[in-house]
Amino acid sequence: MASISYSCAECDTPLNLSSANLYPPDFYFEAGNKGTLSFSAIDDTKFRIEREDKIKPFFETLNYWGIQRKRTKLNCVSCGKLLGYVYDDGPPATNSNGQFGMGPSQVVPRFPR
Repeated sequence: MASISYSCAECDTPLNLSSANLYPPDFYFEAGNKGTLSFSAIDDTKFRIEREDKIKPFFETLNYWGIQRKRTKLNCVSCGKLLGYVYDDGPPATNSNGQFGMGPSQVVPRFPR
């Protein structure tokens, strides 16, 4: 599979995201996928990271809702455009492509949907 390069849609800055670290489209996340791209590792030098902690009701999916939302915003380091969010519902982030190079482990315990 050919490697795909990803860049900021606003300023075209390369984000150094590797398609080798891309989760499969059907990978389960507690908050749902919603057709987004999800990576197991990112280059911290290409993103401005902001922690967000809000106390207000939110509804992601029918079975995933709450009062307090903790997530991390990822903004482009060059232009500041919002590129995405990191939620605490997936497997722990790693700097590797999983055991034996076969991707992230599927045995990380998660809450039922």
